[in-house]
Amino acid sequence: MDEARARKDAKRRTTIQNVQEAKAQAGQESLRVGPTLVQAVEADGVRVFYRAAGDRSAPAVLLLHGFPASSFMFRELIPRLAIDYRVVAPDLPGFGFTQVPTDRNYQYSFDQLALTMDAFTKALKINRYAIYVFDYGAPTGFRLAMAHPERVSAIVTQNGNAYEEGLGDAWGPIRKYWAAPTAENRDILRQSILTAGGTRWQYTHGVTNPESVPPESYTLDTALLERPGNKEIQLDLFLDYASNVKLYPEFQEYFRKSKPPLLAIWGKNDPFFVPAGAEAFRKDIPGAKVQFLDTGHFALETHVVEISAAMKDFLAANGIGRPNRQSTAAQ
Repeated sequence: MDEARARKDAKRRTTIQNVQEAKAQAGQESLRVGPTLVQAVEADGVRVFYRAAGDRSAPAVLLLHGFPASSFMFRELIPRLAIDYRVVAPDLPGFGFTQVPTDRNYQYSFDQLALTMDAFTKALKINRYAIYVFDYGAPTGFRLAMAHPERVSAIVTQNGNAYEEGLGDAWGPIRKYWAAPTAENRDILRQSILTAGGTRWQYTHGVTNPESVPPESYTLDTALLERPGNKEIQLDLFLDYASNVKLYPEFQEYFRKSKPPLLAIWGKNDPFFVPAGAEAFRKDIPGAKVQFLDTGHFALETHVVEISAAMKDFLAANGIGRPNRQSTAAQ
């Protein structure tokens, strides 16, 4: 019994040491590519805030976040990828530090988010890119890919769904809102999901050790949700998410026709987007790579080392190469 416990403790210490060494190495490598820059650019009448790093001449990787997050969720992934790629992570309108002027009369829908992101890539002159899509970033990114299949070199989907079988039971209250968009059902979502507790739960549910999730992530999201008028924006997007489900057949047709290289890397304990959604990509892209991680919805919070390594291997295997490591900061 004591011997078995000793072996288990030794294995845990080795794992912790390996993770610490990987983080230390990533930190040293990030010094070679310079800091992650925070900038803003006008696109589609919106002042889009974004984070960027890496050599501007390197292959581009566009990171699209989900609800209720922002580009902040990529804070540890960006420097790891920027060793080899130009990495750009915008805040979607309604999220993070992107500013939408009142007189813009912005329509908060997924169609409009995609149009804004299209304008954003054009403003930065990013004509070809791999996309990392997560949660809301998936229907946004898949719209970009359908509109411009020639621009998308590869797709990495981390709990970014495109199949009915991928929708978990946690969608129950929102489905009810789709069926009956009443003030009462809208208020139920406001009081249950759009709260500090609801946001923290999204980050910690399905995580082996919830205390390992850095509190700054869900604390920042909560603070931004509390800005005047923002909860109404989120409720509008909850309602419009039904438009994504209606588009699933078109997303799938794009997958079958264009067959982009695709990696589905999934927190398998996600209550919103369940593992069946990851496996389903193989129906339309037989060569899709599927990998599961023992974590929840926000897999980057606990498994950034594994995700960044899987992404680099996947992109390199698909000819999205290893550019010159003499890097300059991206803009």
